Amino acid sequence: MSTDLDAASSTPLHPAARDAFLAALDRGYADPRRLHGSARDARLLLDNAREATADALAVRPDEVSFTATGTEAVHRGLLGVAYRGLRDGLPVAHTAVEHSAVLHAARWGGTPRSIRVDPLGQVVLADVPSLAAVVAVQSANHEVGTLQPVDAVGEQTDAPVFMDACASMGRLPLPGGWAVAAGSAHKWGGPAGVGVLLVRKGARWRNPFPADDRVDERTSGFENVPAVLAAAASLQAVVAERDEVNARQHELIAVVRARVATEVPDVEVVGAPEARLPHLVTFSCLYVDGEALVLELDRRGFAIASGSACTSSTLAPSHVLEAMGVLTHGNVRLSLQRDATREQVDAFCDVLPEVVRELRARVGL
Repeated sequence: MSTDLDAASSTPLHPAARDAFLAALDRGYADPRRLHGSARDARLLLDNAREATADALAVRPDEVSFTATGTEAVHRGLLGVAYRGLRDGLPVAHTAVEHSAVLHAARWGGTPRSIRVDPLGQVVLADVPSLAAVVAVQSANHEVGTLQPVDAVGEQTDAPVFMDACASMGRLPLPGGWAVAAGSAHKWGGPAGVGVLLVRKGARWRNPFPADDRVDERTSGFENVPAVLAAAASLQAVVAERDEVNARQHELIAVVRARVATEVPDVEVVGAPEARLPHLVTFSCLYVDGEALVLELDRRGFAIASGSACTSSTLAPSHVLEAMGVLTHGNVRLSLQRDATREQVDAFCDVLPEVVRELRARVGL
């Protein structure tokens, strides 16, 4: 059986999500905006999910909306809070290591402006503009795990701050300093197809897309009530257990960082060594093709990712690693599932040097 070391892409359903989803299937099918009994049942489940999500994230229930995906939450959140500045011709500023969803929204909405990062992937605060339609800064990088000082970015600019929290929501407490934030349930053990959009009370946000007849303009269409409830249940469970899980995963990733750096020649471990997501590490192996490394490790029973987490199918070098000025080829991202063990980590580290050696030998090195 394969060992899944690609939790940053997606995670299995948390048991709490599975239980909540099955329990809600018979009660959550109706339109929660109607007045009959079945609709009131669905509305109660939706309101419960909103309150549970708000409690887990330490925000207000009326600041929480559910979208169809995390990508939709990013697009609605960023463009909705930027509309006043875009109307005045201001740029959409974003760090150079943002997820492609943010980059595409920035190009679609107006004139993007990239903010530099240092070699660890952390934003250069001196490069944050004081004036912009919006400043987009992720809570943590999805490829290398580096945490961003969102609070400090908020203090550096007069523009509203949009935070892509998809990589960290549930795993870590949300930082301060943001006006609008986005998350994605399948990243924390909820079902795919549920995004979370957070709009702070008082934030100047407007729907950037065509509206429908829904009361909550931050959403579109019909919420999948059972899936939303499952997402909220899993978020609560993940938050309740994260101190123990994070401590264990932080130690396991420290093992990977140390063993890879000492046991694999010509390798660069990237990202912040401490101020990082607890479950993720990225390294690059010189003279090795990243896709070939993924396939060979998969043959040996280890599922990992390579290249940009969102654009690996294009075979283009990771824009995140390029912005950091580090090695972009032979890149591997390892991210632990919640039940990962020391035995799994050691087994991966045991086989990695042999795989890298074989791949280098194929090209005469």
